[in-house]
Amino acid sequence: MRRIIGMGVALLAVSAWGDVAFDAGADLRIRQEIMKNVPGLPGGGVLFSGVRGPFTQHLRVRPRVWGELVGTTSDGVRWRVYTRLADEFRWCPEPYRNAHTFPDELILDNLFVEGTGLFDGFLDLRVGRQDLYDYCGLDHVFVDGTPGDGSRTVYADMAAFKLHVADESTLDLFALSNLDDSDVRWGTDRSKHTSLSGFGGGADPDMDDWGFGAIWGSKLAEGLPYQVFVMQKNTRAFDRAGVTHPRTRRELAGAKLVPQIDAEWSLQLEAMGQVGANGDHATLSGWSSYAGVNWKSATASSVKPFGSLGYHFMSGDDDAADEDGGHGAWDPMWSRGVNDSEMFLYGTHYGAGWWSNLHHLKLTAGLDFGRAHRLEANAGPLFAAAQDGLGGGDGFFKGFLSQGRYDFPLWLADRAKGERFEVVGHVLAEFFNPGDYFETSRPAFFVRWQVELRF
Repeated sequence: MRRIIGMGVALLAVSAWGDVAFDAGADLRIRQEIMKNVPGLPGGGVLFSGVRGPFTQHLRVRPRVWGELVGTTSDGVRWRVYTRLADEFRWCPEPYRNAHTFPDELILDNLFVEGTGLFDGFLDLRVGRQDLYDYCGLDHVFVDGTPGDGSRTVYADMAAFKLHVADESTLDLFALSNLDDSDVRWGTDRSKHTSLSGFGGGADPDMDDWGFGAIWGSKLAEGLPYQVFVMQKNTRAFDRAGVTHPRTRRELAGAKLVPQIDAEWSLQLEAMGQVGANGDHATLSGWSSYAGVNWKSATASSVKPFGSLGYHFMSGDDDAADEDGGHGAWDPMWSRGVNDSEMFLYGTHYGAGWWSNLHHLKLTAGLDFGRAHRLEANAGPLFAAAQDGLGGGDGFFKGFLSQGRYDFPLWLADRAKGERFEVVGHVLAEFFNPGDYFETSRPAFFVRWQVELRF
């Protein structure tokens, strides 16, 4: 029923347009990932503290096709209907498995209606299935609504409204859901019953979440933008490692301040707190904060160096092994992604992309050569905020994590001429030297190469 209503809204919007233009395209992403001794295993149970395996590699191929209708009404409102279909199949030679061999499954990746400039520019909206990454610039809250399939999809079913209250003040209102029974997927029975929002592995395939919230953005002064936000997240009860965990409800309140010191230097300051309860009426809480300083050269040179130093904190809980992640441990909301590490999406004790219980100091440096051409390296120590015992060791030092990435263009389109075809790629490497929080001292590494063709 919801899908039929959504299609009806789209048709009503299109019928009101004047000039309508249709466009379509596709992209193909090919990547190989190799890893060894990654600590933790999503779905292995919260007490699983061994390594993922002595050696793992897989080749992932993700084709996508998209289409859109764009039109403008007589009063200047711009409407857009966008849809995208995605597939991803894999070849896993070591250890050998064929769970995602060709053609695997086709999935409805995006389908939304977007309106810009409604009511004389007062309202923008986007309603439907859409990418969640970095919504409203809050990348410590919004990254991926479907972390269960890695980076194949990053969508959420979402209604997002932006109210332009004043020249430099906006109010964003949203409601979203990640429900496995709302997936539109065509494939085998095995693929259809793979959760896109669950912890991964041994978790209930129907681990759903939903929520809503408001984000106010404005300026305290010139060069001093800020955001304050409140939101609620709910998760349904689920089974994991033979244990049924109760439903949860969490309210979050936070603020973000990004002072622009001058043309090259800026700061980023964030603070967030959570309260809530679970189905057993136990109180939940959590804290997170971030402080960083960023620099990027403002010279006219074609090569621009940049750097940053940041500290990220997420609360933990000593009883995480007994209390479903701990009643005082940070819930990452919808930021279950790879902002800080690709390796730890595959290897985390709390679930796929479930960042929590962490002090992370990170130094970043790099060079920006221009469009799709960038070199970056970062490194820093990780400490547990609480000794929850999930690493198998008796200390707080999780280890030292380093990452290097080089993005490069192989063929760039001349957009001024209306060209679209281009080929870009990157290589990425991570190295993790575990500390006394873990029972293993074996270093871990993660390597990936990728090529993407866009049509």
